Amino acid sequence: MNERANSHADSSAAPPRGVWSGTLLQVLGRVWSASCTLVTFALLADWLAPEAFGRFTFYLAVFAWLDSLANLGTGQVAVQRTANDPHAIHSVLAAGRRIRVLAGLLGVTLVGGWALLEDEPGAIWILLASFYPVTHALELSAVVFRNRISWRIPVMMRSAASTLSLVFVLALRFTGAREPALYVLGVAAGSTIANVLLYFAARRALPPRVGPPEPAENFFRDALPLGLAALCSQLYFYVDNVFVRVFVGEAELGHYNVAVRFLSLLIMIVQYVTLAALPWLTRCHAEGRLAEALAALGPKVFAAAGAVAGLIWPWTYELLELFHEGTGAASTSFRWLLGAVVAIYAGSLLVTCVVAAGSNRSMLAISGFALALNVGANFWAVPKFGIAGAGFTTFLTEATVAIGGAIVLHRAGVRFLARAPWRWLGGPVAFAAAAGLSSLVRLV
Repeated sequence: MNERANSHADSSAAPPRGVWSGTLLQVLGRVWSASCTLVTFALLADWLAPEAFGRFTFYLAVFAWLDSLANLGTGQVAVQRTANDPHAIHSVLAAGRRIRVLAGLLGVTLVGGWALLEDEPGAIWILLASFYPVTHALELSAVVFRNRISWRIPVMMRSAASTLSLVFVLALRFTGAREPALYVLGVAAGSTIANVLLYFAARRALPPRVGPPEPAENFFRDALPLGLAALCSQLYFYVDNVFVRVFVGEAELGHYNVAVRFLSLLIMIVQYVTLAALPWLTRCHAEGRLAEALAALGPKVFAAAGAVAGLIWPWTYELLELFHEGTGAASTSFRWLLGAVVAIYAGSLLVTCVVAAGSNRSMLAISGFALALNVGANFWAVPKFGIAGAGFTTFLTEATVAIGGAIVLHRAGVRFLARAPWRWLGGPVAFAAAAGLSSLVRLV
């Protein structure tokens, strides 16, 4: 009876309950992880010199790019290939792990080698930390939980990673360490341990293997466009760190990255909605109902994002100053980033449907164009407007990604605007209304 009910829920246009419960679990885990990160930032902002703290945040941005390099699209292709065919999982894992190990070692060469060649402070610690993304080969096993839309164990492991990273940072602070690269190594060590634990937890949930796994034909061909698209996405999200570091300075970079951390916290819901929904959206596409599914899911999430961003809009300076005195200098950047939040909520849903439809090369085209636009805009905006220019460029880029996703889906015949298109106005309308109301509270 339960199986029939679950099957019916999964095939309907409305998102299955697992999408919302999975999102809630991931949000709770992210709140814990973000709290650990904010404690780390607050601790090191007081302990390290402003330039050293800025360098620490720069290294974290580099390692976020390394995470995407190690993934190289394998996670999304694993869902594409196993959401409707669970028996293919062992073949997919074998192929995906090989790709992740090789991509992770490439990251070691690029980042660790760069640190040594440039004689970066603490280069040996950066080199050691750069081995952590190789352990994403073990983390790929979590696809078995993603297909079930069961996020309890992955969230537990992610929370464990954040907790361990904070413990290592506290231990280093207790010893009096002042080298930013050592703290990066501590953060990486926590994530490494969690990836190993997730592998052992997922191994018990895998279906029994019958004989050797069959080769996953064309796996790399399908994964590469998504992997390159993810790398482009990480680059256009974090490349402004390079421009700010070069044209403005490491002290201002630290302020700007605090605002970016708030953005990361605000976009977590759509990140987790799309992660949880991808298997369901993939099945909807196979049944010819992707447009209907997107129309049911998208406008609600988009409107909620506009309301939250609008409420925060008048209070950017105060929020940043609560974190650390002087960080309010990034208030204008934060406002542009709030606009980017609203664009990200629309864009993430749209490009996830592009992935669900199997349009992997279109994803690469969208992300490649966005990266080119971002780099060009940063060359102009950061020298002229400083960190406010970096925030504007992020908003412009994310809006472009959302428009690109809509165009690709329309050309693919996914006419999600065919029914009640006015519902998609909820995002900007909710943003304007919430910002106006919040401004009135501020005046009182």
